[in-house]
Amino acid sequence: MKNTVEENIKLEIQELEKARKNTTNKNEDIRFKTIIFNLKGMNIKEIAQKLDIGESTVYEWIRKYKKGAIDALKNKKRPGNHRNLSYEEEREFLKAFEEKAQKGQIVTAKEIEKAYIEKVGHSIGSGQIYYVLKRHGFRKIMPRSRHPKKASEEAINASKKLTVEQPN
Repeated sequence: MKNTVEENIKLEIQELEKARKNTTNKNEDIRFKTIIFNLKGMNIKEIAQKLDIGESTVYEWIRKYKKGAIDALKNKKRPGNHRNLSYEEEREFLKAFEEKAQKGQIVTAKEIEKAYIEKVGHSIGSGQIYYVLKRHGFRKIMPRSRHPKKASEEAINASKKLTVEQPN
């Protein structure tokens, strides 16, 4: 019985050493070393000091290894690009709104968002439509009804009445 336990530990160490050789990721390598040291009988404090990591981290990696073997120690690929449509599909979708805007009609982000939700068939995040618009070079172009610092008509008329030619 004791022999088989020792043999199993040796096999696990060999697997971990093999995984260490095959990885190019430093973080994975440290995780593998941690488990190897643990299997060789080092205590948590010694492992933490030797590898310059926190004891709680060592406990966590050991727990993950016991639960999921070597795969639990490997870096997981984080999926990115949560776009609902490809770049070309987005461009085709936005063409209708671009044509509408070039005709002089007002196009709002809310209107585009409603159509986008209809096209993808589910709700989207509050800022997602703005990312789509930015990705395709859309920007807010809107004429101002008046200059923000322009004085009121009464103030303009009052200042005209006050303007008197100054004697030289």
